Amino acid sequence: MSKAVLKSLAVASTLSLTSLLSFSSNATIVEVETSQGNFKINLHDQTTPKTVENFLKYVTDGDYNNTVVHRLVPNFVMQTGGYSLEGGLPLTPINTNATVKNEPVYSSVQGTIAMAKPGNNPNGATSQWFVNYKDNSSILDTQNGGFTVFGEVIEGMDNINSMADLLICREVPMPDYTAEQCADVNFVPGVENFVTIHSITVIDSTVVTDATLSSVKNTSLSTSEPDGGGGGGSLSYFALLSLAFFGLRRRIKNA
Repeated sequence: MSKAVLKSLAVASTLSLTSLLSFSSNATIVEVETSQGNFKINLHDQTTPKTVENFLKYVTDGDYNNTVVHRLVPNFVMQTGGYSLEGGLPLTPINTNATVKNEPVYSSVQGTIAMAKPGNNPNGATSQWFVNYKDNSSILDTQNGGFTVFGEVIEGMDNINSMADLLICREVPMPDYTAEQCADVNFVPGVENFVTIHSITVIDSTVVTDATLSSVKNTSLSTSEPDGGGGGGSLSYFALLSLAFFGLRRRIKNA
């Protein structure tokens, strides 16, 4: 076999391996390590590819490390991915990438994770994401163009549920905090008083990891007009920054 042929085969082999690695990096199970226990998420890499790619970019860049759960509404959602404890208080918004196109394939049922976004902007999601505590399909499947459900919690939902049992101060879950401290405008919470996402790690990059899941498709958008407005839960529930959290940040900063 000639040297030219061998060289061509070597190049082809390298390109094939590179393509395989690039493709499989978009298919993952990730483990989220938090101060309240860990949980695992199986991502819908084939059916919501742009969103998974966006999420994994934040993961591999370490942008979610030391972020906090900045909003929690019991029996509704737990929201994170927007603010970091890096450098201490006050909390700092993380750097965000370009917005990602909405992919409302699946329904916002219990245990699913989806991208948060501002009202009146179906394609406005960047870094923030939320976990559905219950079946929120009747609220979210058509609102603001529908929300992109891009994964499901497959392990550790009990740890997410336990976050809802913490004291909720201005929609922020706060461990080792009291109602009196929450009501005291002069009291400054410490790092230990926030639910921290320490890290998110890829633990399985198999090309297809969600084949065995019984995922619920979002069929509402095909039978009703998507709501792109800011009414109802769209702005008040999923704005990039909870308005209530503004008050907490100002209180910390000005104390």
